[in-house]
Amino acid sequence: MSTSTSKRPFIHPEGWKFATIFFVISILLSFISIAISVIGYLLTLFTLWFFRDPKRNTPIDTNLIISSADGKVCLIDEAYPPEEVSINQEKMKRICVFMNVFNVHINRSPVSGTVKDIIYKEGQFLNASLDKASEKNERSSLIISSDNGAEIVVVQIAGLIARRILGFISNNHNLHQGERFGLIRFGSRVDIYMPLDAVTKCSIGDKVIAGESVLASFK
Repeated sequence: MSTSTSKRPFIHPEGWKFATIFFVISILLSFISIAISVIGYLLTLFTLWFFRDPKRNTPIDTNLIISSADGKVCLIDEAYPPEEVSINQEKMKRICVFMNVFNVHINRSPVSGTVKDIIYKEGQFLNASLDKASEKNERSSLIISSDNGAEIVVVQIAGLIARRILGFISNNHNLHQGERFGLIRFGSRVDIYMPLDAVTKCSIGDKVIAGESVLASFK
């Protein structure tokens, strides 16, 4: 069973703000140099493209864990969730997806469930593909109590260029599988922590799609 998760315009509202700024600057630059203004117009178009929010068809299955991000699976291991996360500090299976500037940056819920907590932590801006980015970088952790009883932790990690993590939801929100919950500006990473006995359905290097690609399943 699957369902469409398209409930917003194709361009996320956050994109129009930045695109408008670039567009106005481009007009002003056209009075100085046409060549420079063309660069500004290209940046305007790139900004709109970067903040695209395409329709996704999510396979609705309480036994599946869906990718929260577009990009490439860069790490699959066992790790402790971030220290600030208010759950038992036990090792969990972790699947990490790296997003470059060409990927869609809207993040979606891997499971259906209730948001127990959202924890933001300031940090550095190391290359998000590095393993130590999970500990050092700015991040926002989302604890989801899934409909099948297991707890999932989704961590949005700012990258080398990214400077702000945006959230669309609050505590006690009832998330649907594939529902949008936030975005990270300009290159970043999302780590998903799940029970150790979850069955991995992807491999390092796989290209995945938020809201559609299956990363794992509950045992």
